[in-house]
Amino acid sequence: MKLFGLIGKNIDYSFSRTYFSKKFEQEKLNCVYKNFDLQSIDEFLSIFETNTISGLNVTIPYKEVIIPFLDELDEEAKAIGAVNTVKIENDKLIGYNTDHHGFSKSIQPHLRKTHKRALILGTGGASKAIAYALECLGIEVRFVSRKNHNKEIYKYEDLHTQVIKEHTIIINSTPLGTYPNTEDCPNIPYGELSENHLVYDLIYNPMETKFLKYGKKAGAKTINGLEMLHLQAEKSWEIWHL
Repeated sequence: MKLFGLIGKNIDYSFSRTYFSKKFEQEKLNCVYKNFDLQSIDEFLSIFETNTISGLNVTIPYKEVIIPFLDELDEEAKAIGAVNTVKIENDKLIGYNTDHHGFSKSIQPHLRKTHKRALILGTGGASKAIAYALECLGIEVRFVSRKNHNKEIYKYEDLHTQVIKEHTIIINSTPLGTYPNTEDCPNIPYGELSENHLVYDLIYNPMETKFLKYGKKAGAKTINGLEMLHLQAEKSWEIWHL
């Protein structure tokens, strides 16, 4: 039996185990998927002491800090600076990023000619894959952060009417609003959103976050992260079997 799993912290909310377990059952595959809930990335290598693992997914908050523990990165993961998939091959740990694939494929059908600029809320590992995907699609990107401020990154208090009007794609890459903290949401001026906006939340549990509810109320097109999850998961499966 082959073992696959998810590396993260406080990941009972994650649908990855359910998704892959269902896939294995439907396709009659002799595989199992397990959550490895780590309190620190320093625990990462210890999971190999008692498990023979064929492949791993990586989620918050370890997509960036896992990199020093890996033997190699593929070119896209290297360009992005974050990893969400690890392939074990010839005793080597090889890092990949399938988030950008899942995001790009899920947003493309909803893009219009007016969608030229995007705001990405958050600056973590997921945000880097989103920026990479958008730039590949020819969309200009600016980050928004509570902490990291420079001329390329907006503070939340910078998001006045004109900024929101110019950036017709707004993506939440923060964990704000994830179950069980469903009343949380990024602090942006939702009243400035309109039917011209595309509002995308990487969160998929709940299916409609407060962030998306505010977007829908303003008439914006809203998308949650479930299709992205499915697409990036299937891409992970493809990589594990290259």
